[in-house]
Amino acid sequence: MMKKYFKHITIVSGALLIASCNDFLDREPLDKITPEVYFNNEADLASYSIKLYPEADFSTISPGQYGLSVFKSDNATDNQAASEGSTRWLPGEWRVGSSGGGWDFGTIRQCNYFFENVLPKYEAGKIQGNQANIKQYIGEMYVLRANIYFSKLQSFGDFPIITEVLPDKKDVLIEKSKRRPRNEVARFILSDLDKAISFLGESTPNGKNRLNINAAYLLKSRVALYEGTWLKYHKGTAQVPGGNGWPGASADYLKGFSIDIDSEIKFFLKQAKDAAQVVAEKMVNNLTKNSGERVARDKDLASKNDYYMMFADSNMEAYNEVIFWRKYSEGEGIRHNIQMELARNGGGSGYTKGLVESFLMKNGLPIYAAGSEYAGDDYLKDVIKDRDDRLGLFMKIDKDVVYYHEGKAVEAKLPEILNPAETRASTGYRVKKGMNYIERDAITHHVGVTGSLVFRGAEALLNYMEANYELDGSLDGFSQKYWKALRERANVDTDFNKTIAATDMEKEKLGDFGAHSAGNLVDKTLYNIRRERRNEFIAEGLRWMDLKRWRAMDQLKATPYIVEGFKIWGPMKEWYKKKDGTSALVVSDTDSGNVNSESSSVYLRPYQRNKVNNLYFEGYKWNDAHYLNPLPMDAFRLTSLTEGNLETSVVYQNPGWSKVSGESLK
Repeated sequence: MMKKYFKHITIVSGALLIASCNDFLDREPLDKITPEVYFNNEADLASYSIKLYPEADFSTISPGQYGLSVFKSDNATDNQAASEGSTRWLPGEWRVGSSGGGWDFGTIRQCNYFFENVLPKYEAGKIQGNQANIKQYIGEMYVLRANIYFSKLQSFGDFPIITEVLPDKKDVLIEKSKRRPRNEVARFILSDLDKAISFLGESTPNGKNRLNINAAYLLKSRVALYEGTWLKYHKGTAQVPGGNGWPGASADYLKGFSIDIDSEIKFFLKQAKDAAQVVAEKMVNNLTKNSGERVARDKDLASKNDYYMMFADSNMEAYNEVIFWRKYSEGEGIRHNIQMELARNGGGSGYTKGLVESFLMKNGLPIYAAGSEYAGDDYLKDVIKDRDDRLGLFMKIDKDVVYYHEGKAVEAKLPEILNPAETRASTGYRVKKGMNYIERDAITHHVGVTGSLVFRGAEALLNYMEANYELDGSLDGFSQKYWKALRERANVDTDFNKTIAATDMEKEKLGDFGAHSAGNLVDKTLYNIRRERRNEFIAEGLRWMDLKRWRAMDQLKATPYIVEGFKIWGPMKEWYKKKDGTSALVVSDTDSGNVNSESSSVYLRPYQRNKVNNLYFEGYKWNDAHYLNPLPMDAFRLTSLTEGNLETSVVYQNPGWSKVSGESLK
């Protein structure tokens, strides 16, 4: 069992790994391939590294799958809601698994195998080929390992740091399974990224389809900002090394561990600020232009708005703001289904009322401070009127052009709030980001070849602004420049101080978890930095990461959050009349109910359609244990010093969780 469990940590044989690489038709048989004859030229390095990209936890469109893919990654947050709820919001329902759950080391192992075999050859000058390309592929592998570890850090916090290929020996494997404090893990990630930076250049042999130095700097700023703010807002809790109840304190091998938490916070925030600035200075004057056109392409598919098309183009190479993207290809058979979902239905997702209402008016005022200039929300067209362009561009409304057929525009239907779960517009506010207007992609399964944007320059500006304010309590000239650039592109008044002055935190907290940290309201400047981040990254999958590091859910322990969407009990209810004049909207506590009652709210409540087997009816609830994922039971069973006794494992569970499969909180 130990051998089976630790197959994700150990290298069973060199041939097993190398078999995953390509371009071997003209080489020795696979059973004869060894590190001695492999990794000797740049093509070997290029092939090995590119094979690991899909396994390195970058968020991209999923080939061959239905649904909105990466554009619904913010489901189960205060930004987007799926048709069905998530157990992250139900304390007691999220249960410990028997195995898996992300507690694995397979891709880390493959990275370590590469370094053990390649670095000695590189240092000895024994790898043939273009030296810049050789350095490029080594640098890529450091970024890949860093991103894998960053995924583990977000899920588990403390994690084993493994940098070598391990022998299949039980005592060694148990020893190497010992978790290291999360700040050490974060420092290790930054060290990998520093190494990557020393190897990578601005350009690659495959353009922006491969990792580059800007991607490494941007990821470094993301990781450092994550850890710096996590340590700041979780300080003193069991979620931070040295905090009250931290489970690492009970591990014998960590008895001598100590941490200067304030020094660590400053270290990570400074690292985030410095790394972000490197990229931000390159990008601030090169942000992709926004023409303001909601119809992003004309009948000949010529682009009318580059900012919109940056997320929906089949070739993202020419956009200066794009740092790293994934290519899809008809010829290579790498396609997806996302365009059909975006054009034809709600894709089992929807923006929340809280997200939609967070977008400012063009004059820079929140909607509650705008008076009669805010058109209201009786109709979708009213919701976007005179608002931040990002709302109108990336939210689909009725009569929007979704594709062209024989040169004629095909318009969007009404929000599909009554569809089956997988195609439902769960809140009535539908995702439009990424939709490309090509007819074939919009009406045919699995033929989409639009690219998937992974890293872009705007994040560097936002990372710098936040790190600067968290570190210094004020905004320097660079932050002010960056903030104005982002608002100018969104066609919002660039005077952010006017927005700050008009902000009412008691109103903002109603629809934005980011108004809180550790159960308290943050100051208005910090909140508006977070608002800018929320609005810029609409439907890009960063929200859960941000909410966790801000410790933004504590308030839900006392006050559950009811997800709401568009105003169904207003004029838009007429959209759902059947041919006989009766309404298709059914208010009932039974399974025939498909919409909440007007007495509960005039806004659509996707989790109050009815009460049948509905654990989410009373809203999102919270337990602090959910800030981190539980380790599976196998992590303890197979590392126990006494067989059958989980308490003798060298691995400790995350705070608040059981060690037993099927159980939930302690």
